[in-house]
Amino acid sequence: MTGKSETGGLDLITTAVLMLGGDRAISYANPAAEHLLDLSRRQLLGLTLAQVFRDSERLAPALDLASAHGASYTEHEIELHLLGKVNGASRLVINCTASCLDCPTFGATAAPSNAHTLLLELRPIDQELKLAREARIAEQNQANRELVRNLAHEIKNPLGGLRGAAQLLQHELSSPQLLEYTEVIIAEAVRLQSLVNRLLTPHKLPRYVATDIHRVMDRVQQLVKSEFGATHTINADFDVSLPDIEIDGEQITQVILNIARNACQSSECATTPTVTLRTRIARQVVLAKRRHRMALEISVIDNGSGIAPEHRDRIFFPLFTTRSAGTGSGLGLSIAQTFVTQHFGAIEVDSEPGHTQFRVILPFSHPSEPLSP
Repeated sequence: MTGKSETGGLDLITTAVLMLGGDRAISYANPAAEHLLDLSRRQLLGLTLAQVFRDSERLAPALDLASAHGASYTEHEIELHLLGKVNGASRLVINCTASCLDCPTFGATAAPSNAHTLLLELRPIDQELKLAREARIAEQNQANRELVRNLAHEIKNPLGGLRGAAQLLQHELSSPQLLEYTEVIIAEAVRLQSLVNRLLTPHKLPRYVATDIHRVMDRVQQLVKSEFGATHTINADFDVSLPDIEIDGEQITQVILNIARNACQSSECATTPTVTLRTRIARQVVLAKRRHRMALEISVIDNGSGIAPEHRDRIFFPLFTTRSAGTGSGLGLSIAQTFVTQHFGAIEVDSEPGHTQFRVILPFSHPSEPLSP
C-alpha cells in the first residue's frame, strides 16, 4: 500500500487523483476522488477501473501511452458512467491525465505494460460544458422567442379582422352550404388566435409566493391521470420533507404539466407506458450563474423511445416538434423553459431508449428582480 508520506500532498489538492498499482488496481484515492466518485477510499482500494466505470476502456489510451513512454498524457472530454449509481447523476465528463511514477525516462521505448505504478488525475468539466451549453441555448432561444413574438403580434390584428369579417358575412348569408364555409373560416381563425395567445403568454412575469411544491405536483398528477390514466401508469415519488419554495404556482404547474404530457405521448410506444413524477433535493448546484447549497429538483421520467441525439438541442425551440402535423404545436417545452428561466432555474435532459428524464431545478429563493423573459 502507498505510504502516507508519499501521498500526503495529494490529500490536499482539489483534483481527483487515483493511484493504480502494477495490476492497474486502485491503491490510493484522495478525498477529491472520493467526492467525485461518491465512494469512500476504503471502498475504492483494490477495485479496477472497470469496477468503477461502465466505460473504463476510454481511459486505456492515456494509461497505455503513459506506461509505454514514461510521460504524462491527457485526454479531453471523456464521457464516463459510474457503475452501481442508483440515485443522482451517473454521468461524468472529464479531462484525464495519466502519469507513470516508475517508468523509464521520457524517450525510452517500452511495450505497454500493466506492471507500472500510474497516477490518474480526473478533472470534471461537466459544469463548464453545462454552463456553456445553457448560455448558447438561452441566447438562441431568446432570439427565437423574439422572432416568434414579433410574428405573433403581426398576425394578431389581421386575424381578428378576418374573423370579424367572416362573422359579418355569416349574418348576410342564407344558404346553409355557404354558411359551412364561413364556419370553417371562423373556427380556423379561433384556432390560430389561440395559438397566437400561447405564443405571447410567456411574456407575463412570475409572481413569487411561498408554495408547497407537492400541492402543485398533486394537481399535475390528477390532470395527467385524467388525460392519460386509461392507457398509462402515472407514478408519484415525492420527498414530502421538502420545504416551501418561492414560485409562481400557476407557471410551474404549466411547466410540469407540459413536460408530463410530452412524456406520456413519448411513452405511448412502450409495452406498459409509465411516467414517474419525482421530487428531490439537489445539492451544490449552479443556477443562473449563482451557486446554491440546496435547490429543488423535479423529475419527469418516462419509458418511451427516447430523444434522438440530433433533436436534443432543438426540443426547446418554439414550434419545433417531432410529432405528426396537427398533433403538436411545438410550444409546450419552449413555454416550460421560458417559465423556468424566469424562476432562475434550469431544465436538464438525459435520454436513451427506454428511459428519458427531464429535471427541472429551481432555487428555493430568488433574487429581488426577476429575469426578463
